Amino acid sequence: MARTNGGIIGVVNKSSYGKNTVTSQTSDGNISTQAGTTLIDATVVAGGAAGGVNGNSGGGGGAGGFRNFSNILISAGAAVPAVVGGGGASIPAPGCQTGNGNNGSLSKITVACVAYQSAGGGGGGGQEASAPGGQDGGSGGGAGSNDHNSAGCGNTPPTTPPQGNPGGNTSANPNSGYGAGGGGAGAAGSNTSGSATAGGAGSPSPLNCTTYAGGGGGGSTGSAGSGGSGGGGNGGSQGAGSAGSANTGGGGGGSGRTPGTRNNPSGAGGSGIVIVKELNKASGVWNLRSHMAALRAGKCDASTWPEFIAPVSFDFLVVAGGGAGTSNQGAGGGAGGFLTSYGNPCAAAIELAVGEHTIQVGAGAAGSPYPTAQGLNGEPSIFSTVTAAGGGGAGGNPCSGADGGSGGGGGGQSSGCAGSGNTPPAPAGIGGPQGNPGADGAQYGSVPRYAGGGGGGAGGAAPTVQQGGPNAGGIGKPTSILGSIPTAGCYGTPGPSPGRYFAGGGGGGIQQPATTGPGGAGGGGSGQPGSNECAAGVAGTVNTGGGGGGSMNHSPGGGAAGGSGIVILRYPSARAPNVTIAPGTNVTAPCGSCTVAIFTVDGTLTIA
Repeated sequence: MARTNGGIIGVVNKSSYGKNTVTSQTSDGNISTQAGTTLIDATVVAGGAAGGVNGNSGGGGGAGGFRNFSNILISAGAAVPAVVGGGGASIPAPGCQTGNGNNGSLSKITVACVAYQSAGGGGGGGQEASAPGGQDGGSGGGAGSNDHNSAGCGNTPPTTPPQGNPGGNTSANPNSGYGAGGGGAGAAGSNTSGSATAGGAGSPSPLNCTTYAGGGGGGSTGSAGSGGSGGGGNGGSQGAGSAGSANTGGGGGGSGRTPGTRNNPSGAGGSGIVIVKELNKASGVWNLRSHMAALRAGKCDASTWPEFIAPVSFDFLVVAGGGAGTSNQGAGGGAGGFLTSYGNPCAAAIELAVGEHTIQVGAGAAGSPYPTAQGLNGEPSIFSTVTAAGGGGAGGNPCSGADGGSGGGGGGQSSGCAGSGNTPPAPAGIGGPQGNPGADGAQYGSVPRYAGGGGGGAGGAAPTVQQGGPNAGGIGKPTSILGSIPTAGCYGTPGPSPGRYFAGGGGGGIQQPATTGPGGAGGGGSGQPGSNECAAGVAGTVNTGGGGGGSMNHSPGGGAAGGSGIVILRYPSARAPNVTIAPGTNVTAPCGSCTVAIFTVDGTLTIA
């Protein structure tokens, strides 16, 4: 096939990342992203600190903290809230008063309640030998003359990699008249040696190749220190220190004392900046020519263009925690919501990009003491965009069951008060409905009397209370997502057909006759009969999402707890080397050409 300009004729040369958009935010506000953006990189630079004012000469202010973050996962096209830190205010010169420079303020972005932030720079030294000199911060302030090795520490609070460096120290000569430079993102401030010294150099952002966070220079009664590259202000030469440049996080220069006169003011710190680069694009692909042009225009080194790693496709089973049963003619708790894509034509697998993804496994509702009007709901389980609702708590006499993934049963002496299932409704394409309603309790005078209804299950509603009972919980649903892994039998419960069952409803308590209300297949706990009225219902099985069983009258154990949920993910074994999970209580197992990850507690899934 003929070729031209390095490409095949008639074939579009595609770039996996598309044209990356870079946004520089210089004040507080939301950073907008394109509709299809789900991954961002960020450079976060805090406000630089002001230089110090000293009886002789002040130290340079430390630069604001400088941090780079990679592969932050955001909701598609979501705005990213940003806080841009201000620089530390200049120190005036009221008479012979000395003072440390004011620290800068932090900068941050917040994604999914996680703050990606850097710390403000530490103020330059301005006190005498008996007091603290340069201040700690993202980068530390330089020591003022007379401060005797009192530079501020950088990388405070500590980060990995470090967000800054310490300031420089001054000599022990109390009359040196030389201030030391503040620390920068790329280097520490220089120590004095017969003259004032420069602020530490800043660092370039990989997102736009611009250098930020240089330290402020030390002041002097003679020749002052220069500000570090990246916006650091120069120290004052027998005069005021210069301010750090705006939106660089540069430290301000220390003041220099004019012989025979009073002090001069220090330079203010430069404000910070937040830079966000979008790593994918809402629509379309672009050709090789456009790709190379963007590399030339926007990259420090074309060889550093990131290698694209395709998303990994995950089939899922997400089961929430089950609802609690109740005592006092108590009903069974509803099962946790059940959502799956595996073998489900109404749900699609989820594609996840490179990065860390949080998995939440819902806890079963805690059992409640006698008497309790309504049991607690279980907690939701969450994987990516899939949220299964916790099972509804059961009702006690004469109270209704709660709505949930599956609804809790209604308490004895009640009518028409079972909880609804699939609440809230599962969105289209997620694998719903996630559950079914519980059963109403039996009214006084009916047979059986004082009967609590069973909780709903993922596979069906709890059976209507019938004469002679028992008041069973609704059946759960089977799944084959575990395949043939050797440990498959350790999860879920056996049922009436092949596969392992999850999300069965809890059985109801009953006064007459002396029959036990069985829990639904899928971990539902059984209810207690009237002949055993002081016994608690049976708890839902751990990691099934089963509802707790109800008990009859004065059970000291009260209502039974719901079973905790589970999250099971199935993905191609060819991608398994890129996927890790934590903590170690969660496991992975091969299953032919696929791998199964089983989360029994909250954890993380990381794609490298």
